[in-house]
Amino acid sequence: MTCWAILSGIEGNLAAYEAVLADIKRQRHPVEELYILGDVIAATPASLKVIQRIQSPRANEPVPQVCQGWWEEQLLILHGLGRTGEPTELIERYGVEMVKTLWDAIPREIVEWVRSLDFGFFEFDSLLIHGSSVSVSDELTPDTHPIQMLDRLLRMDANILFCGRSGLTFQYEIQQGAVTSSVTTLDQATSPQVVSIKPKQVIGVGNVGRIPGKASYTLYNPYTNQVEFRAVRYGSGKGFQTAKGT
Repeated sequence: MTCWAILSGIEGNLAAYEAVLADIKRQRHPVEELYILGDVIAATPASLKVIQRIQSPRANEPVPQVCQGWWEEQLLILHGLGRTGEPTELIERYGVEMVKTLWDAIPREIVEWVRSLDFGFFEFDSLLIHGSSVSVSDELTPDTHPIQMLDRLLRMDANILFCGRSGLTFQYEIQQGAVTSSVTTLDQATSPQVVSIKPKQVIGVGNVGRIPGKASYTLYNPYTNQVEFRAVRYGSGKGFQTAKGT
């Protein structure tokens, strides 16, 4: 039996990433795929060492598959390669000083690697992405309205959406049901259409590097749909905790 390891938000914290890799090696069932859902970098020069580690997996380690996150998008915007022209979100969240901090922290040669990353991955019936099918900034949480969750799933015809933007670990289930919709124009109203909805899930995969001394990530078995949340402690209080999805 094999499984996937899904993580997000290393944010330049190499010690946290190493702790997660060590925990992956301890698993009873081998990890077949390693997905990193964005925010590998942050506004710190330490991000370079994380990227170098990702690019050079060691023997018996899965090769990481990495997609863009919020920090990667902000970096591309600064270099005129993003989907918007101005780093508005970066300034609103951290202040204008962060523009120079991020620019100085990440070497120019890393930008092309960031630019080459995918927006997300679609495997089997699962969408793996930093934010959602809308954008990397779209933050899904356990409090997100079910209609919004369903919209993000239906946009890509996915039954399971793995995301990392919130940094939380959660398992959000949408039960089987139906959605009725209709379109009204100035000329006429169309007949309502009923779309049957199969059970779907949105899974928050946690955050590796944001909280010092504690990294969280997710193990997933694509053949049984079993979800297991892992909390790995490193440094002076190292160890690990397990919380199974419900």
